[in-house]
Amino acid sequence: MNNPASGIAGFRLTEHTWMTELGNWIDAISPDGRRAGALLFDPKIIGLPGVRDRVVQTVMTDQRLVLGGLTGLIPVADVVAAGDQVWLLTAQAVSPTVADLLAGGPIDPGGAASVLVETAQTLVAVHAAGVTHGSVHPGTVVITAEGAALLSERGLSDAIRGRVSPPERDAAGWAALARGLATAFGHLPRAGELFERAANMAGTLGLAAARDLLIGERAALPGGVISRERLAQAARGRSAFAQAPPYPQMPVTPRDEGDIVTLLHVPGRSTGPVRFGSGVGTQLQRPETTAERIWRSGRDDGPAAQRSAGRRAKAARRQRRRTILAAAVFAVVMAGAILAWFRLGDAPELAVRSIDVAAPKKTQGCDSKVLITGTVVTNGAPGEITYEWRRNLDEEVVTGTLRTESDKTTYTVPLRWSLQGKSNVKATATLRVLSPGPSRTDKASFTYKC
Repeated sequence: MNNPASGIAGFRLTEHTWMTELGNWIDAISPDGRRAGALLFDPKIIGLPGVRDRVVQTVMTDQRLVLGGLTGLIPVADVVAAGDQVWLLTAQAVSPTVADLLAGGPIDPGGAASVLVETAQTLVAVHAAGVTHGSVHPGTVVITAEGAALLSERGLSDAIRGRVSPPERDAAGWAALARGLATAFGHLPRAGELFERAANMAGTLGLAAARDLLIGERAALPGGVISRERLAQAARGRSAFAQAPPYPQMPVTPRDEGDIVTLLHVPGRSTGPVRFGSGVGTQLQRPETTAERIWRSGRDDGPAAQRSAGRRAKAARRQRRRTILAAAVFAVVMAGAILAWFRLGDAPELAVRSIDVAAPKKTQGCDSKVLITGTVVTNGAPGEITYEWRRNLDEEVVTGTLRTESDKTTYTVPLRWSLQGKSNVKATATLRVLSPGPSRTDKASFTYKC
């Protein structure tokens, strides 16, 4: 790929690069001199219809998770376009990965357990937020110089494919990671058995149970401890980039790359893309909520309201009473706005965690009326879900809207299907949740025989 010779949006690029399914990753230095990463997306992938928009939405979701306190993900600083190129810039180094470390030899059991415990904890938190990773494997688990395990590329594999992976896919990826790390434990049967049991438990009881198993039975590990120490040493020794001292901040040599456009929209500012000259990056900011804009608007208008009240105080008694009434109403509105701010700040956005469609297992006879049941599971937030039903035997699309409530997570959306006439067919009903995105799809089939 045609990489810039000096940098992109204030990030200086090193010569350490590697290819993934997404494009070309490059170790980089952020504008403030910290180790970072830059991903130049494969133009054949990012140029496909809808891919860029899905990538941007995925990154904005990650930023909300990080701002909400989730620490196990590689933080994304920006997504920018420079001409025909699209870049993802991270605020944290993205090498070495577990795959890099395994290429140099086995990882010690204590360090391997640390990787699994930390990645399981991150995935549990990600799933609780109503999203998934979608591509958990040794190449997406980054080990910092301190030995911490961070997940990179969250949701990007799904974004380029236009799919939504279920949590079970993450659990399967984690289980495969556990078994891969344990392959070198032949001389440590207790440790190997613990990792195998954790891998099996992830698929049956979930990642939280697998994580707790590793912590609760760490006595099976050498020394009985889960430790980052040797893992950190391996990470620092694997890469000269990770081992080097922090780079001093240096200006990026300008090059003719046209305008650099950030693709991450910041609510409350401009409705269009923000443009920067060459070598200028962006800062991660928390989007302003509607309630905050109400509060800010009221705060900015406060002095003017006070001056107006002072002038009205010189008017007639009747006018003063109106002023007092207006001030009281204003206070009530402001109190409501502040209360809404706190409530909205704490309340999560509605997210659909999973859907499931069930159909009768028995063959349906002549002139049957069949009930297809769709089950939608949410994160328990209030809002509105739009969905559609499709049947493979006709072109009719049945659309619907579902209002969700606080603290309720499971809803049923039925489809009644009447079949008539002489036939022997397989009938399939497909449920698709359209919003909130990303869309989710499931289907179920039954046999009609008459």
